[in-house]
Amino acid sequence: MMKLVVLAVLFVGAYGCGLPTYPPVISRVVGGVDVRPHSWPWQVSLQYQSGSSWYHTCGGSLISSEWVLTAAHCIGSRTYRVYLGKHNLQTEENGSQAIGTSKIIVHENWNSFTIRNDIALIKLATPVTVSDTITPTCLPTNGDVLPHNAPCYVTGWGRLYTNGPLADNLQQALLPVVDYATCSQSDWWGSQVTQNMVCAGGDGVVAGCNGDSGGPLNCAGNGGAWEVHGIVSFGSGLSCNYSKKPTVFTRVSAYIDWISKNMVA
Repeated sequence: MMKLVVLAVLFVGAYGCGLPTYPPVISRVVGGVDVRPHSWPWQVSLQYQSGSSWYHTCGGSLISSEWVLTAAHCIGSRTYRVYLGKHNLQTEENGSQAIGTSKIIVHENWNSFTIRNDIALIKLATPVTVSDTITPTCLPTNGDVLPHNAPCYVTGWGRLYTNGPLADNLQQALLPVVDYATCSQSDWWGSQVTQNMVCAGGDGVVAGCNGDSGGPLNCAGNGGAWEVHGIVSFGSGLSCNYSKKPTVFTRVSAYIDWISKNMVA
């Protein structure tokens, strides 16, 4: 952990992790909304190349000058780049940067059938320069487990509704945490969820959706800085916002040692 802390201190400088220059406009309003531009400055768009064009496939979170956290299921045999500092994916924006990848590390125990250990790290080809629109998020404390109904926010460019179009503008939605005791009940997710996962939402109204995968579950820490407590992993195949089938995230606090080890490898 000490090496990871040193990396964070060297990188952040005048910009504290999890402290946006443009704070998000947050409320308890149900439903996804356009974010205040650049208010989640660690949010990235993971894109793949097809021919001469690039296409959004997943989200991710910048956690240092060189590393992005995303989901293992987002990674395949394609050529990828990471787009940082974006709000609208369809327009050119000042301060945004598209950077290739030099290394992608998928968790060695990732299981696509049981959806276990759905976590990956991407090393950028060149370090990104911190700015008003590009800032890392904080990592949670090792082993931290959020209480039931803790207010967190999912962000991403995923589908606006089941089978709907991908969002052009970055979206945010309030997703209260559902504790493991509730989420593992038989009429919720049952044995499909483990204690290395975080459930959030499940009201049948708002949820993460296709295209949000790999993106963060943003939760405010004790000091007010935002932390990435989850990585969008899976949801119901029936619909994105099916009741008692909350969005399921990889619990980042269960993988702090793995992240630390691989970031300094």
